[in-house]
Amino acid sequence: MGAIVLTGFMGTGKSEVGRRLATRLGRAFVDTDQLVERDAGKSVAAIFADDGEAAFRARERDAVAAASARRDAVIAVGGGAILDATNVARLRQAGVVVCLTASAETVLRRVGTTAHRPLLAGDDPRAAIERLLVERRPAYDAAADVTVDTTDRRPEDVVEEICERVGRFERERQQWKSST
Repeated sequence: MGAIVLTGFMGTGKSEVGRRLATRLGRAFVDTDQLVERDAGKSVAAIFADDGEAAFRARERDAVAAASARRDAVIAVGGGAILDATNVARLRQAGVVVCLTASAETVLRRVGTTAHRPLLAGDDPRAAIERLLVERRPAYDAAADVTVDTTDRRPEDVVEEICERVGRFERERQQWKSST
């Protein structure tokens, strides 16, 4: 089996679930936002503020390329990484893409203060979350091999479901390959 890639909107649990999943499977955990921050020497929010979203997305592409080379890892990618076709191709080649979802209410509760979330800046973070969820849904759906809802669920339960669903997906993919 290749990498397990976790994608989805902010606040769906990619980092928390990813760390726990990596521990359970005895794999490395790679968070592309952390790779970007390490490379830039500043936070994602600071990159957005100082350099703009385009500069962040360019750095994110490089981080996705580096992470995708880790076929033995659990990889968490930022919520917007999946909007880039090159990123999607790399991530799908790396392994199984799991999209984590959550309700707007859950996302808002989990992200807490929106000061470090540049795409939620403004007067109404809930409206921004709802708008972005609708805009990104087709990209998430198209990229995902497996989708897991994390709304009001414990990370341990999400990890359990991911293990079961990814295992089933891999078995079905192997059966399909051997029948063609």
